[in-house]
Amino acid sequence: MQTQSSNGADFHNSKLFTPVKLGAIALDHRIIMAPLTRLRTDMPGNIPNDMMAQYYGQRATKGGLIISEATVVSTNGHGYLGAPGIHTRAQMEGWKTITSAVHAKGGKIFSQLWHVGRQSHSDLQPDGGLPVGPSEVFHENFAITANGWVPVTQNRALTISEIHAIIKDFRKGAEHAKEAGFDGVELHAANSYLIDQFLQDISNKRTDHYGGPIENRVRFLLEALEGLVAVWGADRVGVRITPNGTWGNMGDSNPAALFGHVAERLNEYGLAYLHVVEPRILNNIEKEEAYVEPIAAGQLHRIFKGPILSAGGYTREDAEKILQKGDAAAVAFGRFFVSNPDLVERFRNGYPLNAYNRATFYGGNEEGYIDYPFYQSAVNA
Repeated sequence: MQTQSSNGADFHNSKLFTPVKLGAIALDHRIIMAPLTRLRTDMPGNIPNDMMAQYYGQRATKGGLIISEATVVSTNGHGYLGAPGIHTRAQMEGWKTITSAVHAKGGKIFSQLWHVGRQSHSDLQPDGGLPVGPSEVFHENFAITANGWVPVTQNRALTISEIHAIIKDFRKGAEHAKEAGFDGVELHAANSYLIDQFLQDISNKRTDHYGGPIENRVRFLLEALEGLVAVWGADRVGVRITPNGTWGNMGDSNPAALFGHVAERLNEYGLAYLHVVEPRILNNIEKEEAYVEPIAAGQLHRIFKGPILSAGGYTREDAEKILQKGDAAAVAFGRFFVSNPDLVERFRNGYPLNAYNRATFYGGNEEGYIDYPFYQSAVNA
């Protein structure tokens, strides 16, 4: 398989391979596997399977942390065919094989709990209903159905009672994650999905106490979070946000004020970490349009008092820099973990990296999933 350089220079005072504690979770190194949607569950039912257990087990390391792919907590929370759920008994039993595989390698794994909100299609909704969101606002994006990538169906606005039901679903997802053997949970409040839709005023036009001023738009996040904390304790709960995200027709009139307020409110809980997706421009990836005064982990680090976990197209060198600067406690890697099951050892030893194949990221079989070689196996082949 083709390789690409890891630029794995030998850092004399590397922090990547020093211990770190994220709440109750003590880790041997600071290389986190980011949540990565791969769409390989058993269908129907969105049930995690043995192939997924092999995938996660390959990437687990002693004293390392994996954050699971986004995992749906409600029957109306699906937007991508093949993404896993955690709202049925069968799904929970499937996850047990995955957590066992990670623990067998001495690793830790958090479940990322998710509801897509308006980012869906009627084909994926119970009884073919409309997707739901904070408000009925026209937007253009895509869902994945049995017909492949299709434009999303225009959503309807949630009622207050439905909001409360989804908040209960997040708590039930946390309970199922505990029963399935996870070590903690991460609340997915990022990437244009339901909680993010409530946060940002481009998608939230409500006039009740879940909309309007920032204090109201943050309410849904905090009420969902409180359910997770009640199940796990705050030191086994993280929150992921994307302060600069524009995908899914997202944006806010004052993102600095919004996400600064989010970080300040999260200080009240004593969380394991705040997971911040960096502006892509900071990591040598082509700049997206409509970026205005990007909000980096360093800015939120000055507000949030707990550990910051940073993600966003990092190389090993970029990761080392932000750790040395002190703006993050650990760094999450995504695409490099897709194609390098032994990424930690490759970084540790400066080995070259397998190139990833974008065509196999979403859905499919073993190809581009569990067939990427470990470095030593490739050398000895």
